[in-house]
Amino acid sequence: MVKHNDKVLVAMSGGVDSAVTAALLRQEGYDVTGVFLCLGRTEDDQGPSGTCCCPADSRDARSVARMLKIRFFTLPVWDDFEPIIEHFVAEYVRGRTPNPCIECNTKIKFGRLFGLADALGAKYVATGHYARIADLQGRPRVLRARDRDKDQSYALFGITRDRLDRILLPIGQLEGKAHVRDIARQMGLAVSEKPDSQEVCFAPDGDHVSLLRSRAPEALRAGKIVNSAGHILGTHDGYARFTIGQRRGLGVAVGEPLYVTRIDPVTATVTVGTSQEVFSRRLTASRANWHTDVSASLEGVIQIRYNHRGSPGTVAITGPDTFKVTFDEPVAAVTCGQGAVIYQSDHLVGGGWIDARHD
Repeated sequence: MVKHNDKVLVAMSGGVDSAVTAALLRQEGYDVTGVFLCLGRTEDDQGPSGTCCCPADSRDARSVARMLKIRFFTLPVWDDFEPIIEHFVAEYVRGRTPNPCIECNTKIKFGRLFGLADALGAKYVATGHYARIADLQGRPRVLRARDRDKDQSYALFGITRDRLDRILLPIGQLEGKAHVRDIARQMGLAVSEKPDSQEVCFAPDGDHVSLLRSRAPEALRAGKIVNSAGHILGTHDGYARFTIGQRRGLGVAVGEPLYVTRIDPVTATVTVGTSQEVFSRRLTASRANWHTDVSASLEGVIQIRYNHRGSPGTVAITGPDTFKVTFDEPVAAVTCGQGAVIYQSDHLVGGGWIDARHD
């Protein structure tokens, strides 16, 4: 074991992934400090049970830190997190489907946490993400995790490239969740069997509708459900309940499967169509962030949502922070508000936020 003693801050959520991250780095000889990101206004007000930020998570993270004999801090981030929630709500009001996890990674886990690292003299920041950091031609790059099914690199495209050489992602090198839990058991970590948290930590039980009801009831206006010809098929009780490509829970039936193809927030109209109508050949994106230098165009595999396997296509740079994608073959459910992330082999090149899809 190499004793290098470099200081590293580990974002500890109270779950098994971040616990094993801290344990492995401690084992490798790093000077580890655990940090729990408190999303509540007080440490006892971090969110209701069932979220990734409930008080029990704080206790679990602190318990693991005590077992590992590492320092532990709670970092209040409510003031930083509230704009993410506001953006989440605003996107639904606009008829888009947001991804707050990417925003949180960019602005808090690999944003605010770097400020604390600098204040404490820590060289590195580490998290329990399933992704890897490696040098490519002398520069650090994000790579997909070894376990492709658990890969979370998609959610890291917003990190600025100047911070990549200060990030450690040790569990991305492992062979998936089962391997992580095995390590936790071998190390005697009490969270080894703890269930994974839900995706949207500030919406208990994944119920974004309740959040919209309290913050943006206009997104839950009743409206019409129509087909591509404009014929009324039924009604709905809130356009923000739908997302592009959705098939279940439409409340209409015509003898064949229907999918959401368009959401108009101005008229509160939801358009549905056949499976063919949900496919697109092109998209445009903005707020681009690149992890490497890009030219006027490039070939790659473009991932358009977290659980998408990626589709090959051509990326044309259209402005300082905008680009257009033309897929080799039409792709289903290109959704405004999601990230379009470009890979070459396993390397993350960069990405942006989808603004429009085109046939």
